[in-house]
Amino acid sequence: MTISADAIPGYKAGTWVIDPTHSSVGFSVRHLMISKVKGTFDQFEATFVTGENPLDTKVSAVAQVASINTNEENRDGHLRTNDFFEAETHPTISFESTGVKVKDAAEGEYIVTGNLTIKGVTKSVDFDFEFGGFATDPYGNYKAAATAEAEINRNDFGLTWNAPLETGGVLVGEKVKITIDLQAALQA
Repeated sequence: MTISADAIPGYKAGTWVIDPTHSSVGFSVRHLMISKVKGTFDQFEATFVTGENPLDTKVSAVAQVASINTNEENRDGHLRTNDFFEAETHPTISFESTGVKVKDAAEGEYIVTGNLTIKGVTKSVDFDFEFGGFATDPYGNYKAAATAEAEINRNDFGLTWNAPLETGGVLVGEKVKITIDLQAALQA
């Protein structure tokens, strides 16, 4: 399938680099079976290469595991250990897209499929991608914005540590929601 670049107002083919000061890589997971803990990876980078056909877009992204931030230092330290991410052995989480398809072009909604690698395990993951649009910032940089979301089972990536609760259930849920809010600049 193809989609015309003209169908997306402001679309330009080229290489885009994520602007980390206007972007975030976050996640949430159930805690105690009753609430959610949210966190971010504070160090990340991503590049998008958009083609003449927007569906030929390629995405490459990396987050530094050591930059995990849940606003609780002890928990962050535990997440970096062998119980979870093994940050020393597996210092990055990466994503390489393998395809893009239209979900609802009129609403700017797409599905970006790719290989997500966490803790040395690679799985295909679909991200719901909602395109925000294009704009030129006050410094003349041409920018694009979007939000991408996916849900994964952390056990699929070897993140299996848990603790049973006296009341039943477990301390940490299996499903993890990943949310990426991004702004990227077109490179000259």
